[in-house]
Amino acid sequence: MKEIHINCDLGEGGEYDAHLMPLISACNIACGGHAGTLETMQHTVALAMERDVEIGAHPSYPDKDNFGRKSLDISAEDLQLSLISQILSLKQIAEAEGAKLSHIKPHGALYNDAAKDKKIAQIVIDSVLEFDEILPLFVPQNSVISEMAKGKIPLIFEAFADRNYNQNYSLVSRTKSNALITEKEAVFEHLFTMFSEGKIRCENEVEISCKADTFCLHSDTPNSVEILKYLHEKLADKNIKIKNT
Repeated sequence: MKEIHINCDLGEGGEYDAHLMPLISACNIACGGHAGTLETMQHTVALAMERDVEIGAHPSYPDKDNFGRKSLDISAEDLQLSLISQILSLKQIAEAEGAKLSHIKPHGALYNDAAKDKKIAQIVIDSVLEFDEILPLFVPQNSVISEMAKGKIPLIFEAFADRNYNQNYSLVSRTKSNALITEKEAVFEHLFTMFSEGKIRCENEVEISCKADTFCLHSDTPNSVEILKYLHEKLADKNIKIKNT
């Protein structure tokens, strides 16, 4: 049986973390930038440990007002200090609970900016390299950060099961009505095409190649629990198992 790796952003104040955790391979835990407190980090780490789910840090622009989904005008020094502090907070909590971080995944606008902006990409890379143990970094395919981090940081290529793509590998803006894929059948078709055929079908039906080691479903996507349960069923029909579940 083949295995597929599914990750989900958790610890962001959503209602369904406990229901999502048994259905995924890895969680990316908000660590105070766009969401999250020491208490929510500790709670989410505990949930992940119960289900043997990989634990990742999910740092962001320090901007809770906009949930980290808008680019922030901040100095390179201040951004790097914030990212290091966010990752360190979760790292210390995880280790105190007897767990270890498995990866780092930037959130929202920081993720998108690092995919195309050399300055932001370098800040993220420098932040990761500040730690003695260099953790793998989730990155999108054909991105600036993936090219700049190559040979310095282990890379895990990511694609999104519930987001539509443009032909240049960027995600369709959340300001557009078709940014999110919310129907469970459509999410499955999108995911299965990427995983089994190595192709992303863009919003204009043009196909581009897909290289992904992990696939993200957002916890704040409507019906995320229902979608993941459906994915389990449909993938099993194709003799595919979601890793760690």
